[in-house]
Amino acid sequence: MAPLAPAPSRTPAATGPDTPGSAPSVRHLGPNWYAAVMGTAIVANAGAALPFTAPGLHIAYRAVWALSALLLVALLAARAVHWARHGDQARRQLLDPAVAPFYGCLSMALLAVGGGTLAVGKDVIGTPAALAADAVLWTAGTLVGLAAAAGIPYLMVVRHRIAEGSASPVWLLPLVAPMVSAALGPALVPHLPPGQWREAMLLACYAMFGMSLLATVLVLPLVLNRLFHHGPLPLVLTPTLFLVLGPLGQSTTAVSNLGDAAPGVVIPSYVHAMGAFAVLYGVPVFGFALLWLAIAVAMVVRAVRNGMGFAMTWWGFTFPIGTCVTGAAGLARHTGLAAFDWLSVALYAVLITAVAVAGTRTAHGLLRGRLLTA
Repeated sequence: MAPLAPAPSRTPAATGPDTPGSAPSVRHLGPNWYAAVMGTAIVANAGAALPFTAPGLHIAYRAVWALSALLLVALLAARAVHWARHGDQARRQLLDPAVAPFYGCLSMALLAVGGGTLAVGKDVIGTPAALAADAVLWTAGTLVGLAAAAGIPYLMVVRHRIAEGSASPVWLLPLVAPMVSAALGPALVPHLPPGQWREAMLLACYAMFGMSLLATVLVLPLVLNRLFHHGPLPLVLTPTLFLVLGPLGQSTTAVSNLGDAAPGVVIPSYVHAMGAFAVLYGVPVFGFALLWLAIAVAMVVRAVRNGMGFAMTWWGFTFPIGTCVTGAAGLARHTGLAAFDWLSVALYAVLITAVAVAGTRTAHGLLRGRLLTA
């Protein structure tokens, strides 16, 4: 994997646009920043999926959704300036195997804000406007996600030069984007014309569920092989271990939401099968997610003891945990078990803590000018 920081210059007098310590600039704004939008939006989305509610929570969800929408607009504008004024750096990032997978975050940011608009924002802007916004953002996010899911692996094969044993959980980012589409697409199904349109949408989401799941099954062994044979990840990359939770929690969420959307769309026998699949698939996969969560937490504790400092990779704690919240909430709906209800609430508390810490440290880093330097 390419290094995350440039090597020291051999000549101290050397200068240039990417010289370490140079002034903060949009030139150094990478696609990884979309993870901050994802992590913020999932707070509102996961909160809306919780089985419990309390006075004032819905107002808080709307505030967080509005913040995520503003962050998305600001970041889209900043990235547009980045491509327009610093095309050389943008192309360099696309050809960097350590950075290119983060283009999957663009898709998931669009999808997460769109899903939150329909789930939470409709109380602010009205259902027709929220539905239109979600339809646009879901379509755009899905197209970007499918392009990333196919294009980034293509670049990794034909253009990137990847050292043996350098597999990273970051590689999952473009592959999990279609799974987010599969999880959020069912909310649009009831708003489509009955018949072919609804069934096509439902089955298209199942197709994206399958492509993302199988791609994850192919890549995850590479990550495990890297860990078993080459040891822990570098300290700054340790939070990316939480990215493995993304496809696990999101796929559990997807099958639950698809099962909820099936009645009246497909024949009754399929409805029963889809509901059963939500449990038969979701429970074992969620069990593995909890196992991986325990391993990842242990690795993070080790990294903190060894001096792991803040980096934008800390946003990797947020969205994956949020998918586990929605996954547990979905299992609670389909099984009726109170244990899943309380598990979703406990994970949501972890999510809020992670977002609060990552958001505070990010704001501090921006004010100090450290996060937008080379």
